[in-house]
Amino acid sequence: MATDTLKSTTGAGGATGGLRRLLLDNGALTALIALVIALSALSGDFLTTDNLLNIGVQAAVTAILAFGVTFVIVSAGIDLSVGSVAALSATVLAWSATQHGVPVAVAVVLGLGTGVVAGLVNGFLIAYGKLPPFIATLAMLSVGRGLALVISQGSPIAFPGSVSHLGDTLGGWLPVPVLVMVVMGIVAAVVLGRTYIGRSMYAIGGNEEAARLSGLRVPKQKLAIYALSGLFAAVAGVVLASRLSSAQPQAADGYELDAIAAVVIGGASLAGGTGKASGTLIGALILAVLRNGLNLLSVSAFWQQVVIGVVIALAVLLDTVRRRAGASPVANGPGGGKGKQAATYALAAVVTVAVVGATSFLHTGSSSSTAPRMGLSLSTLNNPFFVQIRAGAQAEAKKLGVDLTVTDAQNDASQQANQLQNFTSSGLGAIIVNPVDSDAAGNSVKAADKAGIPVVAVDRGVNKADVNTLVASDNVAGGELAARTIAEKLGGKGKIVVLQGQAGTSAARERAAGFAQGLKAYPGIQVVAQQPADFDRTKGLDVMSNLLQAHPDVQGVIAANDEMALGAIKALGSKAGKSVQVVGFDGTPDGLTAVKNGTLYASVAQQPSQLGRIAVDNALKAVQGKKVEPTVKVPVKVVTKDNVAGFTG
Repeated sequence: MATDTLKSTTGAGGATGGLRRLLLDNGALTALIALVIALSALSGDFLTTDNLLNIGVQAAVTAILAFGVTFVIVSAGIDLSVGSVAALSATVLAWSATQHGVPVAVAVVLGLGTGVVAGLVNGFLIAYGKLPPFIATLAMLSVGRGLALVISQGSPIAFPGSVSHLGDTLGGWLPVPVLVMVVMGIVAAVVLGRTYIGRSMYAIGGNEEAARLSGLRVPKQKLAIYALSGLFAAVAGVVLASRLSSAQPQAADGYELDAIAAVVIGGASLAGGTGKASGTLIGALILAVLRNGLNLLSVSAFWQQVVIGVVIALAVLLDTVRRRAGASPVANGPGGGKGKQAATYALAAVVTVAVVGATSFLHTGSSSSTAPRMGLSLSTLNNPFFVQIRAGAQAEAKKLGVDLTVTDAQNDASQQANQLQNFTSSGLGAIIVNPVDSDAAGNSVKAADKAGIPVVAVDRGVNKADVNTLVASDNVAGGELAARTIAEKLGGKGKIVVLQGQAGTSAARERAAGFAQGLKAYPGIQVVAQQPADFDRTKGLDVMSNLLQAHPDVQGVIAANDEMALGAIKALGSKAGKSVQVVGFDGTPDGLTAVKNGTLYASVAQQPSQLGRIAVDNALKAVQGKKVEPTVKVPVKVVTKDNVAGFTG
């Protein structure tokens, strides 16, 4: 039978050897304990009740996804589609309940059923179509995400209120997502250790041919395994959407990698045959603790990715060392080693509490700093516009003596929710948020309001929650200005294409609405194509290259940001600035350089560094109890070759 745990065959070597064996035989648990101890020593904000509950909430979605992936990996498969299936399931639930009047209970069944159907399709392609699991689930990753965008039309859909309670707390302190995670973990453990399908997973993962020859109906078992993975993904999607109060078509993007990492960190082998629910939970907690701790320590958003990758590698390396240290396999069974495992976890808890308790004395009286502490959560730092907001905010913070922590949400609304929760539990003086999505940020901002922490929104507003002030340019007005600029340059007649931003983001929706509104005044302007290029220069190049094949006579391009405009200019080549006029948006340094060179006709500049500066200034006023205006508008400005020399952004 396939193995689940390993047992050392070397001699005990006394107490030291016993401790060494205990640590080696529980690599993931050892890594988690080490992380908790280190972060408790480094940050006085880490070991608080609120923050520990935050970690549980932040681990919940990844853990639930990972429990489902555990079934697949134990059976020597892989499932790359769970993130997309989670988003699709939540979208189906919200779409059916809020837009088509389906009873909520039925909508929940439809959402969960969507996950099961997606899993069954994966299983059928793998078991009967003989596709490699990597290829079958990669295809479902794309199909699931595409269907979520089609159903939602690229916009978030409000989640039913009765289901949104899954994102709330019980008794005002116990998060429901944590309870759901525990329940799903118990279900996964029972399935793996106490059921026929669980034993089949280990048998298939250990030796599929032997399992088949022993009478196991392998294809049918694979159908069930992938259906279970789809069901767990659907539950994770519902929990995630509940936290965000909306079904986001771009939600859980990339979460499949976190889920797989959690399973592998927890001791499972990608070759199949080993893995358990408790190990997967520990793996998910390691990832959540890492992200939480690095936020609290104000580690650069770019370095965070490096650190997380290194720790994942070290955790798996420790497991490899354990296997090489003379360990021998023990057959997985319903009762073997359960008492020893429980004793190990109990001992680990005692050791952790003791060491952490000792380190807590390091922080006694350490909070004497008088500098105001603030947090800035940006939607992304992969775009020059938001890098400029950060630069302006950091410069103003330094000038005012403010301790500013900056985080990068990487265009992930749920990751931003985690960052805002971390800021809230750390007791910062103020929070500045540049929302990935205006609706999704609402619950996190409400929590900060409840804690008495002033919140300033920058560039984009926050819906369904109160902020002290909004510092922003008007995206719709800017879009109208861009449309008017291109239309007047073309003399009110001509064919143009529109490069839209990332589907599902509020900035993309608002700018597109402005483009459409502005072009209404120019009936001679014909929009021959509108395609999203995700605010990305490379995608702008690819999309524009494709559109030129169908519309070689295009005379103008409007792009929802300068990055896409620069990609379009590259695709246009010598036509840019001559036979084809391009208008961008944001006024980034590269965009302004292109304006000077004449390849970019104009950029609708929002003065991002001013946005960051004014946001910090207003946040400090709110901390000091001074009056701030509900809205501070930073005017947009059309920058052309005529006035670019005097524009600094």
